[in-house]
Amino acid sequence: MAHGRIGNPTLSKNWLACAANTGAPCNFVYTLDTNAVLYYLRNDSAVVSLLEQATARGEVVNLSVITEAELFSFPALSAQEEAAIERLLLLFPVMLVDSRVAREAGSLRREYRLKLPDSLIAATALILGSSLITRNVKDFKKIRNLSIIAI
Repeated sequence: MAHGRIGNPTLSKNWLACAANTGAPCNFVYTLDTNAVLYYLRNDSAVVSLLEQATARGEVVNLSVITEAELFSFPALSAQEEAAIERLLLLFPVMLVDSRVAREAGSLRREYRLKLPDSLIAATALILGSSLITRNVKDFKKIRNLSIIAI
């Protein structure tokens, strides 16, 4: 899991301006599913290109704290892979699960029979009004009002 451009300052610059409340709009355009992060870390050209173009346009790319947990849960995670994940987490805001996201996730899970992590990630995207970037289109495409970008 290594990415040649993981230190791209544009990726974190957009988020830092937003987080610092400098008047920069917090335009949460994309939420990353866990598989999208994994493909990014593996230097998948489609994912790298999409994220670099988005951040060059000033769009904020985020991920759910659920994705953070999933990334660190792999049993065979090496120290090098863990370090790559740590660097990536400095670039993208990690959205926490609050009561609003939890309730939306519960509704999604109940209605669409999703796994809890998928329902929490989808709820995060819906609450933020962002598009979900994923290769797992099959599980998410049935959710009304969820914008999906297939990678």
